[in-house]
Amino acid sequence: MNDAEEHQLRLVLSVPEAAHLLGISRSLAYQLVARHDLPAIRLGRRLVVPRKALDKFIDGDGGTNPAA
Repeated sequence: MNDAEEHQLRLVLSVPEAAHLLGISRSLAYQLVARHDLPAIRLGRRLVVPRKALDKFIDGDGGTNPAA
C-alpha cells in the first residue's frame, strides 16, 4: 500500500498531513485550526483533522468562514 492509499483509508490526518493535502504550509494549517476555520479534534496529546471534516472544508461546507 502506498502513501496515497493509506491516506484515503485513515479516518483522521495530522495537521501537517492535512496541510500537505491542502497545499498550504504547516504553520498556516495550525493558524486555521486555532481560528476554528479548519476543523480539528484533540486525541490525547495529538491534534488531528477528521477526513470527513477536511472533505467538508474543501467543499465549502465546513469551518466558520468558508471562502466561496
